[in-house]
Amino acid sequence: MMQQYLRIKVQHPDTLLFYRMGDFYELFFEDAEKAARLLDITLTTRGQSSGQPIKMAGVPFHAVEQYLARLVKLGEAVVIAEQVGEPGATKGPMERAVSRIVTPGTLTDAALLDDRRDALLLSANLHRGVLGLAWLNLANGDFRLMQCPAETLQAQFERLRPAEVLIPDGLALPLLDTLAPALRRLADWQFDAETGTRLLTGHFGTRDLVGFGVEDLPVALGAAAALYDYAQATQRQTLAHVTGLVVERESEYLRLDAATRRNLELTETLRGEPAPTLLSLLDTCITSMGSRWLRHALHHPLRDRSAPAARQAAVAELVGEQGDYGIDSRDGRTAGAVRSALRGVADVDRITARIALRSARPRDLSALRDSLARLPELGAALADCNTTLLREVCAALEIAPDPLDLLQRAIDAEPAAMVRDGGVIAPGYDPELDELRGIQSNCGEFLLALEARERERSGIPNLKVEFNRVHGFYIEVSRANAEKVPDDYRRRQTLKNAERYITPELKAFEDKALSANERALAREKLLYETILDALAAHIPALQRIARALALLDGLAAFAEAALRYNYVRPRFRDTPGIDIAGGRHPVVERQVENFIRNDARLAPTRRMLMITGPNMGGKSTFMRQVALICLLAHVGSFVPADAAELGPLDAIFTRIGASDDLASGRSTFMVEMTEAAAILHGASEHSLVLMDEIGRGTSTFDGLALAAAIARQLLEKNRSLTLFATHYFELTRLNADYPECANVHLDAVEHGHRIVFLHALEEGPASQSYGIEVAALAGIPAPVIRDARRRLRALENREIHAGPQADLFAALPEPEAELLSHPVLTELADIDPDSLTPREALERLYALKRLAS
Repeated sequence: MMQQYLRIKVQHPDTLLFYRMGDFYELFFEDAEKAARLLDITLTTRGQSSGQPIKMAGVPFHAVEQYLARLVKLGEAVVIAEQVGEPGATKGPMERAVSRIVTPGTLTDAALLDDRRDALLLSANLHRGVLGLAWLNLANGDFRLMQCPAETLQAQFERLRPAEVLIPDGLALPLLDTLAPALRRLADWQFDAETGTRLLTGHFGTRDLVGFGVEDLPVALGAAAALYDYAQATQRQTLAHVTGLVVERESEYLRLDAATRRNLELTETLRGEPAPTLLSLLDTCITSMGSRWLRHALHHPLRDRSAPAARQAAVAELVGEQGDYGIDSRDGRTAGAVRSALRGVADVDRITARIALRSARPRDLSALRDSLARLPELGAALADCNTTLLREVCAALEIAPDPLDLLQRAIDAEPAAMVRDGGVIAPGYDPELDELRGIQSNCGEFLLALEARERERSGIPNLKVEFNRVHGFYIEVSRANAEKVPDDYRRRQTLKNAERYITPELKAFEDKALSANERALAREKLLYETILDALAAHIPALQRIARALALLDGLAAFAEAALRYNYVRPRFRDTPGIDIAGGRHPVVERQVENFIRNDARLAPTRRMLMITGPNMGGKSTFMRQVALICLLAHVGSFVPADAAELGPLDAIFTRIGASDDLASGRSTFMVEMTEAAAILHGASEHSLVLMDEIGRGTSTFDGLALAAAIARQLLEKNRSLTLFATHYFELTRLNADYPECANVHLDAVEHGHRIVFLHALEEGPASQSYGIEVAALAGIPAPVIRDARRRLRALENREIHAGPQADLFAALPEPEAELLSHPVLTELADIDPDSLTPREALERLYALKRLAS
C-alpha cells in the first residue's frame, strides 16, 4: 500500500496527497505533519519506514469538503487519490488513482467556492517589458487574454484579484510575492506562444486563432499555454464548457490604478473589510450570479459610453421612469416583478460548468430544473419592455424544451445529495430501475405472505420469517417445535432457544432481493451519467441563459438602488467636463443623518478646483463622491445626485490618504510621491484626478513647493479635470496665474472655542484651517491645546525668515520670548475660568498680583 502511495506522491511532490483508505483520506510523512498543523488534526504513526515510524494524519471522507475549503483558503493544492478497484477483485491493495486536483484557482465545487465572487486562475508572462496575462474562471468557463505594459501589473492584479497565479520559474517579479495569494512556478518552456496556439486551436477545433483576435498577442498566448495545460491537468479531462476566448484591451475600460480602487472603497474598505463599501450598498441581487456580475462591473467601468447608456435605459424602464430625470413618477412594478421571478433561481452559471466537468450532483440538477421552470415568469415580467437591452435579455432567456423536459422526467422532486445514496432518478423514468426498486419495496409483503404459508404448511404457529444484515433472510422456529419443520428446511444458525432455517424459495428471493439494491444503485449511476451526457449538448444555451440572468439581476439591483435612494439617470455629453447638481456620497450618506448635497462643476475653463477648509470638513468625501458618481455612470447605474452631466472620461486617478509600504522599503512620503508620479505620467485632459493633501509627508516648505509644482503641471501639461484639496493656503493664489483654477472651500463656523462643520461647498478660499479646534475635538489635552494656540498667535505675528526652512519650535525673538516667559502670563495661561469656583478665582487673582509685583 505504501509503495502505491509513494508512486502517486512522486508525481505530485509539491501538493498534499489525500489518499483514500476506507472511510478516511490519509496523509503520510511530511504531508501528515503539514496537514496536522494547518487543519489542527491529530498526528499519529502507522508502520515503519527505514526503521522510523511513518507519520500519519487523516480526515473522514464524508467531511472532506470542509477540510479542503480550509486548505484552499490557505493557498494549498490538494491531490485526491480514490479507490478505483473492486473489493476482492485483485490480490493485494485496491488500485487507487488521482481523481481530481483541488487548487485555489481551479475550484468548481459549490462547497469550496464563495457564492458572490469569482475564483480566477491567472497566468502571467513577461517579455521585453510587455506583460501577457491569461485568466480563466473555471467555474463558468470564461477565458480571457490581455497584453499590457509591465508597469500596470499591480493595477491588473487589483482589478482581477486572482485566487491563484502561474508564472515562469525563471521570472523574477518580487511584487507577486505580496500580491498573489497562491503562487505556482512552472517550467519556462510551458509559456510558449506556439504551444498555446496549438493547444487552443485543438480545443476549439479551429484552424487558427485569427477569429479570436489574438494573432498579435504572443506574450499573452504563452501565458494561455501554461494556464490551459495546468487547468486541464487539475480536472483530468477536457474543459468542454470553455467555448470561447475573449481578448481584453486596456482602452475598453476607464483606467483605475490600484490606489484608486482602494481609495474609492469599491469592494472593500481601506481596512480590508467587506462593508461599508459601494458593493455592499448596491448588492441587493437575488442570485449569486448577479452579485458576481455587479462586483465585476464595479471594477470594469466602460469607456465606450454606449453600453452604460443602454444599461441606464434598461434601469429606467425597470423603475418605470418617464423621461431622463425625475423621481416622482416611478412605480418600480417591472423591477419588482423581475426580482420576484428571480427568487428561487439557482446558480445556473456554475451548475453548467459542473455538468461540463461531470461533477454536477443530483441537487445541482434539481436546482437547474426549478430555475429553468421560472424562465417563462421572467419572460412575462419583461414582455412589455421596449429597450433594446431588455429585449435582448428576454430573447436570451428562451430555451429549447428538451433539457427542461429531461430534468422534469428524470430527476426526483427531492433527490438525495449523492448518486451513491440512491433516490435520485424519478419514478417512472426507467422501467428496469422501477422493477428493482419494486423488489425492495415489496419485500415486506412477500415475507408476510411466506410466513403465513409456512405456518399453515408446518403447523408451527409461532414461526417467523425475518432478516438481519449478518445472516440475511431466515425462518426462525423455537427449539420446542424443531421436530415439526418440513424436510426442505436447511439449518442456517442455531441459537439457545431457537433454530434458524432457509428454504429454496427463500434463498432464491434472498439472492434477488439482496442484489436488487446493489443493481438499483448501479442502474441509477448509469442513468445519471446518461443524463449528464444529454445535458452536455445544451451547455452553450445554458451559458447564454446564465449570462442573461446575471445581467438582469444586476440591472434589477441598480433599479432597486435608484428607487430606494432616489438616484437619477446621468446624461452623457460630448463636450469635456463634469456638471453635478446636488451630488452625494452613496456610502457616507447612508451612515450619517442630514447629508449635505454639493454641486461640482468642471469644464475646460474650470479644470481645477482648489479645495480648502478644515479637517473633518468634508473635503475627501466631496472628492470621492464626484469620482464615484462618474464611475457609477460608466458602469450603467443611476447616480446619487439631483442631476449629472458627464463629458468624455478615460481614467480616474486618486492620491488620497497616508500609508507606508515598509515591506517594499517605501516610506509614507515615498508612497505619496510614487502615486503622484503615476498620475502625472498617466493623466490626460479627459482624466479625472483627485489630489488630497499632497506634500504633507515632508517638511512644510518642501511640501508646499512640491504641491505647487504638481498643481501647475496638472494645469499646464496634463490639463486634467482635477480636484485638489490642500491646507497650503498659498496655493489659493494659483488662480491669479491660471484662470481655469477655481478656489472653493468646505464651510465651517467657530462658536467660542468650538467648531461646527457645515459641509457645504462654497466659492472662494477658506478663511482658516481650524486645525487646533479639530485637535480639541479629537481629545488632545486642554493644556496642549492652549500651548498650541499661544504658539500659533506668535507665529502669525511674525514673518518667517528667508532661507532654509525656519524651525517652528526654535526660540522666539527676544522681546516676545521675554514677554511670553513672564511668570504672570505663564500662570494666567494655565487658568481655566470655567472650572473655577468664586473662592478659587479670588485666590488665583491674589496669586497673580503677588507675581506681578
